Amino acid sequence: MSTFLLLVGAVVGIAYLFRHIVVKGKQCNSKARLVGKTVIVTGSNTGIGKSTAIDLAKRGARVILACRSVQRGQAALEEVKRESGSNQVVFMPLDLGSLKSVCSFAENFLKSEPRLDILINNAGIFVQGRTEDGLGMMFGVNHIGHFLLTNLLLDRLKECGPSRVVSVSSAGHNFGKINFDCLNTHKALGIGTSSMDVFQFYCDSKLCNVLFTHELAKRLKGTKATCYSLHPGAINTELARNTSSVLQMLLKPMTVFFWKNTVQGSQTTLHCALQEGIEPLNGRYFSNCTVRELYAKAKDDAAAKKLWELSERLCGLA
Repeated sequence: MSTFLLLVGAVVGIAYLFRHIVVKGKQCNSKARLVGKTVIVTGSNTGIGKSTAIDLAKRGARVILACRSVQRGQAALEEVKRESGSNQVVFMPLDLGSLKSVCSFAENFLKSEPRLDILINNAGIFVQGRTEDGLGMMFGVNHIGHFLLTNLLLDRLKECGPSRVVSVSSAGHNFGKINFDCLNTHKALGIGTSSMDVFQFYCDSKLCNVLFTHELAKRLKGTKATCYSLHPGAINTELARNTSSVLQMLLKPMTVFFWKNTVQGSQTTLHCALQEGIEPLNGRYFSNCTVRELYAKAKDDAAAKKLWELSERLCGLA
């Protein structure tokens, strides 16, 4: 019995160390104050987006919560104000699955806000379907919506430099691929509906985020704006809320023991948004508050340029 108890104790101890040392990860060390600065955080009504918004508001930034759901956005607005102690927090509706909504958001923002110092493309979904514009849902929301938003706000970002664009990707991009034939034919990353198909298309959309940042960095050369993409870690958020109940049940133990909470998960986003001196790393990819090397497909100049030009056509910029 004593041997069994010792074994159980050892397992619990290892799990504790893994949870608090390996899983927790590094913290953003920047002490930057953001009084007089304006930040947009998409998808900031929940998860790491909300934790990011709270941190930035505590630093004195004027924070724009850009969210699809008015009800959830208003609730998040009150929570972010309460947790940060700041009244410089505003909710503005934004549906990244609607090109019309993205254009309306950008127009309203540019009319009402004189500055934009940091744009955090945080929102993401894990669900198959179609946007109102006929795009594949994950391609449309995770990539095209943010692509259009960034381009519509780019002049303001350049005017307010030094400024930054931070795009939340995922290590899943390593499993991604870009099927340009499918994009041209179906305006989607793929057309399957199985669980494995959905996972693949999610990874594909995250590869789009990294390639978008790679190409954007080239286009920002000579300006005071820089951009970064990142993997936040495995986070216990609502990202999988649209998956099957069986899958959610199977994932539950992992979320408790091996996944970061939202505050821990927001640290690399904050690092990319705030850390002093990373401007020479324009266009690079970060994980655990550290710059990382990418596989060749994630920094392919030709693929990044091709995706950019296709994205311009699909959202009406070309």
